[in-house]
Amino acid sequence: MDARHIRNFSIIAHIDHGKSTLADRLLEITGTVAARKFAGHSQLLDSMDLEQEKGVTIKASAVQMHWQAADGEMYELNLIDTPGHVDFAYEVSRALAACEGAVLVVDATQGIEAQTLANLYLALENDLEIIPVVNKIDLATAQVQEVSAEIAELLGVPLEEVIPVSAKEGRNVAAVLQAVVDHVPPPDDPVDAPLRAMIFDSHYDPYKGVIAYVRMRGGQVNADTRLLMMATRARCDPVEVGIFTPEMTPVPQLTAGEVGYIATGLKTVREAHVGDTITSAKEPAPEPLPGYQPAKPMVFASLYPAEADDYPNLRDALEKLQLNDAALTFEPETSQALQFGFRCGFLGLFHMVIVQERLEREYGQNLVVTAPSVAYQVELNDGRTIEIHRPADLPDPTLIKEVREPWMKVQVITPTEYIGVLMEIFRRKRADFLMTETLDPKRVQLTFDVPLAEMVIDLHDRIKSATRGYASMDYAFDSYRPDDLVKVDILVNREPVDALAIIVHRDKAYEKGSLLIRKMKEAIPRQLFEVPIQAAVGGKIIARVNVKALRKDVLAKCYGGDVTRKRKLLEKQKAGKKRMKQLGNVIIPQDAFLAMLRLDEE
Repeated sequence: MDARHIRNFSIIAHIDHGKSTLADRLLEITGTVAARKFAGHSQLLDSMDLEQEKGVTIKASAVQMHWQAADGEMYELNLIDTPGHVDFAYEVSRALAACEGAVLVVDATQGIEAQTLANLYLALENDLEIIPVVNKIDLATAQVQEVSAEIAELLGVPLEEVIPVSAKEGRNVAAVLQAVVDHVPPPDDPVDAPLRAMIFDSHYDPYKGVIAYVRMRGGQVNADTRLLMMATRARCDPVEVGIFTPEMTPVPQLTAGEVGYIATGLKTVREAHVGDTITSAKEPAPEPLPGYQPAKPMVFASLYPAEADDYPNLRDALEKLQLNDAALTFEPETSQALQFGFRCGFLGLFHMVIVQERLEREYGQNLVVTAPSVAYQVELNDGRTIEIHRPADLPDPTLIKEVREPWMKVQVITPTEYIGVLMEIFRRKRADFLMTETLDPKRVQLTFDVPLAEMVIDLHDRIKSATRGYASMDYAFDSYRPDDLVKVDILVNREPVDALAIIVHRDKAYEKGSLLIRKMKEAIPRQLFEVPIQAAVGGKIIARVNVKALRKDVLAKCYGGDVTRKRKLLEKQKAGKKRMKQLGNVIIPQDAFLAMLRLDEE
């Protein structure tokens, strides 16, 4: 198709504002997907089971639509549906780099929220044309005029440019397509230039190898073009090229300006990175396209197979999942308690939960997962700085000059009546309050600096609970800052368990250590001998509890009679338990690691 009739655009919004429902209506109106396909099945682009269950978009997905505009011309519209959850902001940034425009969707009942602003700024950084849309106008609580005025003021556009729609009922959705045709510029990628295709996403297919989702930035490609990956220098003959309708549909060729896929046939995930440029092996482009900033993991946790024999299967599963999820990082590690496993890096706690569930469902893994921690920078006395991803790796305190932890800039948009309760939540999280901005008479934006370690477990849940779901939160990395941080070791039966160690502020060491061992006491099953559980900082024990021994009644068969016989049996039992204690290993169940996730609940 002529590039003048191509439009590439994304839909961006805060989580739950109706992106995927609007995408469904666009597919229906353009006739891309028959209406019967939607019967009993909404959010057609959210194809993963997890996306359907949790009602969130996790992966950006692409689809090509054809639509006849008001001028009678037929247009090719390439839509990339993006996630709204803050943990998947890297998916949004990659999708936006493949577009010329973005439809900004705002819920008429909620107004502008934290992620609305974050995604809008991402789109503006990519110089995209913004099309403002107010969704859910069919609801009784919709405040269409007020929210439209809010968006118009934010973008600096006339009020009449804000399009009111009901994605659920399909009301006025055609106006969105017309606005895309009228306002989003066509791609200006040259067809006669050397082939350059940007990989903005990918997945692995056992028959076709690595399937790269590409935005064509120059030239054209067909199934006979021998290809070269410019970053990895891998060469391949494509199995097929095609477009998303939304199923993968082969086409004879892709030309500059289009969005589609190339089934590369490559068998290893490392040969086709997201952000790489694909070019022709015969006539390569002189230089690659600017790639993406690699996503930096902020939360780390260890994944171990429940059965040691499953270690190779877990490694294969992580490699395949990493292709589909470029932000996941992992490296092998060993633990005294849990044997061989992997230290994995995630963008946030929700990202970690999604990866864990995908490993269990899609790859049949049975996992033991340790409590999440964050990356710390440690400056040693000899001038070196090292980064550690798990508390057990913290060097001896005598070697450390200072420990720095990551701090995040957090913005919370909330109704004014919840300011007091939010201030108290953030005070307990060691946060620094920065400022309050009034958005309208009923809502404010609060800005804080918060240590990531304090956020990672339950901050989002606490904010939602305290504000009855009305507040929304966005966060971004700010800096590493030094603080008085110490490692709390947990000893079970006098043996340190490296997977249970935590790094906390010195002021909270006793409180967190004693709370953790009390939780451990509930989780660790009783043995035939007494098991001490201790919390220690450095070499000093700061708290201790005992798991009482299971006691067999050795006197059950003694009916009265000589007391010395009873004493002899009890002494024999005592000696046996002492011997057993020297040999005894305590098996630590998964519940013990889950107890660490619930530390802040009390």
